[in-house]
Amino acid sequence: MKTFPLHGHELLLPDIVRAENCSLFDASGKRYADLESGVWCTSIGHNSPAVLLALAERMTSLGHAGFCYSSPVVEEAAGAVQRLLGHQGGRCAFLCSGSEGVEFGVRAMRTGLPGKTFLTMADSYFGAYGDAAGSGGWHRFDWFSCQSCDRRDCTPDCPRWDDIPLDEIGAFLLEPGSSSGFVRFPPRKLVRAFAGAVTERGGLVMVNEVTTGVGRTGKWFGYQHYGLAPDVVALGKGIGNGYPVSVASLDRRAVDLLGGSEVAYGQSHQNDPMGAAVALAVINQIEDNGLIARGAALSDILFEGLTRIASASPLVREVRGRGLMAVIELEPGEVPGLGARLHRALLDRGFVTGLRPHADALRLDPPLTVDETDLRRFLETLERVLRNA
Repeated sequence: MKTFPLHGHELLLPDIVRAENCSLFDASGKRYADLESGVWCTSIGHNSPAVLLALAERMTSLGHAGFCYSSPVVEEAAGAVQRLLGHQGGRCAFLCSGSEGVEFGVRAMRTGLPGKTFLTMADSYFGAYGDAAGSGGWHRFDWFSCQSCDRRDCTPDCPRWDDIPLDEIGAFLLEPGSSSGFVRFPPRKLVRAFAGAVTERGGLVMVNEVTTGVGRTGKWFGYQHYGLAPDVVALGKGIGNGYPVSVASLDRRAVDLLGGSEVAYGQSHQNDPMGAAVALAVINQIEDNGLIARGAALSDILFEGLTRIASASPLVREVRGRGLMAVIELEPGEVPGLGARLHRALLDRGFVTGLRPHADALRLDPPLTVDETDLRRFLETLERVLRNA
């Protein structure tokens, strides 16, 4: 075990030497249930045989292509992604990280909509660098007061819209549920109103599905909970199941706005057959095994238990989530460093959760392949730990 101080407490970090599906094993043989999927990445479990087979086949044929030639698997994977998104006739690029997927999509929109401002929610996180992480050219809407709004519909005659320069807005970029890791979901009526206002003015709608995509919220994509048909979508994390691959996909309308202009982006592993093969294997495994429906069914078990525990414990402020994406927000000030203490207690008992930095909140993002037994054991353990906190 390695440790480092967090909120005044030592956070234990086990040295993991082996993994299988939702199980992690340290050098002593102790088993941990990985309820965070690494960094929300292993959507179909650690060391998925299908992903390992895809990697092996690529390593013995063609793993890297570069800019001078391509491979049929790239076209096949692109077709699978765009079929799921309804982007047939568009274009997509395979990259490495979720930040890259978002950055590529944003640069494509900047190219097709020069000089326009982009609208997004104030608590969104789009990447660690580049345009998507910067402050220029963005209008960030603080939507938190909209949660308690009793208006039937969100329309531009609402006073909250007065500060939005609608005539200057060229695109609306939505993060449908992560909220920089706090797992908050903007109101459906607000999201649909923004999307409608932007598209009516000839703009584009882009969705960042790096954390919410690939079955995480009980549907293939988080935007499906909002009834949207986005023009640009960025995928990452779960689409590679731990392998570093991401996707930026543009529909026909977005491609037409580019008007033949090139997107100013390029890197050595863009459209690599290796990453494309992994993405295709993940999609096929989810479809062939009905994992979206399985994740939705397991979600009912998870949230039924979390809701019951929250109602009985004065230490839990709120439980939020969709599908297999949840956060347990604890009451601030009840117990100093409660989040770190709870995280450590669960880890000692064999459960890996995500501790949100600078907040007493634990996050859960288990694989779609998690065993129901592990979820039920976690709920029982969480209840006992909170009772003794």
